[in-house]
Amino acid sequence: MISSLSSSSDLNKAITSHNPFDRSLVVRSHDIWNQSFPDVPSINAHASNAIFQAIEQIRAGKRSVIGITIKAEKGLGKSHLMSRIRCRLQYEGDSFFVYMSEVDYGDLNKIHSKFLNTLTSSLKQTGNQGVMQWQEMATTLVNEVYKSSYTPQDLIKRFPGVLAQHPKIVDALTAKVLKLKPNIENPYLIQAILWTLSSDKVSFAINWLAGRNLAQSQADVMGLPNPSEDDKEAEAFQTICQILDLIGDYRTVVTCFDELESLNCNEQGFTRAQVVALFAKDIYSKIKRGVLILAMFDETWAQQVKVVPQADSVIDRISERKIDLKHLNSDDVVTLVSHWLKEFYDIKNLTPPHPIYPFDEGGLRELGKEKPIVRRVLQWCADNWNLPGDPPQPPDPLHKVETAFNKELAALDNTIENYFEDSNIIANAIRLCLLTLKGKTVERVKLDEVKEVIVKSVDKGYLNFRIIGQEEGRVVKIVVAVVQESTTKFVSAALKRLIDYKMFDMTRGCLVRAKEVKPNTKGREYLDKLLSKELGGEFVKLNVEDIKPLLAILFVKQAYKDYEVTEGEIYQFIDHKKIAIDNYLIREILSDPSGQIPSGLIDEECIAETQSIPNHQNVTKEVDAMLDNLLIKLGL
Repeated sequence: MISSLSSSSDLNKAITSHNPFDRSLVVRSHDIWNQSFPDVPSINAHASNAIFQAIEQIRAGKRSVIGITIKAEKGLGKSHLMSRIRCRLQYEGDSFFVYMSEVDYGDLNKIHSKFLNTLTSSLKQTGNQGVMQWQEMATTLVNEVYKSSYTPQDLIKRFPGVLAQHPKIVDALTAKVLKLKPNIENPYLIQAILWTLSSDKVSFAINWLAGRNLAQSQADVMGLPNPSEDDKEAEAFQTICQILDLIGDYRTVVTCFDELESLNCNEQGFTRAQVVALFAKDIYSKIKRGVLILAMFDETWAQQVKVVPQADSVIDRISERKIDLKHLNSDDVVTLVSHWLKEFYDIKNLTPPHPIYPFDEGGLRELGKEKPIVRRVLQWCADNWNLPGDPPQPPDPLHKVETAFNKELAALDNTIENYFEDSNIIANAIRLCLLTLKGKTVERVKLDEVKEVIVKSVDKGYLNFRIIGQEEGRVVKIVVAVVQESTTKFVSAALKRLIDYKMFDMTRGCLVRAKEVKPNTKGREYLDKLLSKELGGEFVKLNVEDIKPLLAILFVKQAYKDYEVTEGEIYQFIDHKKIAIDNYLIREILSDPSGQIPSGLIDEECIAETQSIPNHQNVTKEVDAMLDNLLIKLGL
């Protein structure tokens, strides 16, 4: 039955009340995982079909690894394409998807560590079975050991009871799995993967898999040795290869490297695209089964990748298949706009007189003759969203910044865990906002400069930046150290430097941290000295809600070209919305030190002790039945 057309008054009311194109049109990494825009399968269908064909060849055993390079001008839909691939792989359930983008690369000298972090965070994303891909993997291992067919939900639900009755169950399971996987060089990888079935331990397990240190008490409870501080890059690469090999026994791993356009270089002078191309070549040669996808601009391919050392070897691996994305034509433009409007009208339960109402098809087809990019079309729609015949409204210069900021802030509701342990990225967010306060007086301190702390190589990585200002006629130099690391050794090393006022040219040291500094350690001794009247230092508590807006605006700044805003507009927005000047962290760093350790800090020792105490009262009959069955099979 054909639905009747909606009345003009209902359509006009919907159009004037909401502009469906008035949202950030930039595809960011979080959009890849949670599709927040309509996909138009016909656009760049040749590219997605070629990638799915490659995946199918690997599933069928015709190939083990395939490298694909996607080349396109900016805005032709590389990231949209990655989202389409991710959605289909999640639906089919035979592959795991790994995605690395702008926010993930960081220090190019540490590409192995950065990719390991990307790999572990990608596998945290929900897979085909409604749980983390890590938990799917853990369930697969358990089912292989027992030739069973438990769902991840079965094991996750029952795990607390099993653990309560048998605290060493993960050790026993690990031993069983290792008998089937004798080639695993690091048995603790299996142990950590199995721990992801525990809702209490999953975050700690993933942090450990990412190469991060755990509090020693937590590591002891889980039976996981903390990684060595020596040559973490080499260790990270070995871990990457073992994880990908293990997954390759059961799934095809589809790994995409996106947003390679950056002229930042590593110590050898290689750009991001070159570092990633060389890294992908190494991965290609090591893994059992997978598809590697590198997405880049044409000029990046021609001017950077094709001139790397051993270029022929690199290209033979990462570019076995090269795919060029296409500009939109008039048909594509009409199809794109109709897809977006269908979603809009469906939500409103309205039926327009034609699929692109209130736009004119002739106008859209004229736009298509210019061979535009997707974002250009959608921006045109946003700018021309009016009742037929009405003139467009003049744009607010800060509206784009606000839209981008709100998008990044909303994404952090789900991704903040990826950044809260990263001291450097938190420090960068705080520093950016402090820079916007230069010349202003906050908490009686007039800010003059925010600068790097010049240190010797042995002191690198501990102190983040120096604030230089004036307070009541005297010069103040506040050195800030964001220390989210858990290991006693690192915390002590950072605090040792933070109390050396003469060496690092400061009048005040400021520690920013969410966690306690353990009693009876050198770090606690240094902290007490920092907070003493003699040094007058400060300990500022790091809270999630305080850092989120600072991280959001940092991410907008990092992607300002994609968002099509200027740095000046970003700074105006920070000032207009008082993002910096009213932020608790910013004000606490600049305020008079209290000399006190903040209350409500995270006690990692307490977490470990609490979680290791069996709770027999919560063991249900169903759990008891599974426990009996499992213990019989284990011979325990």
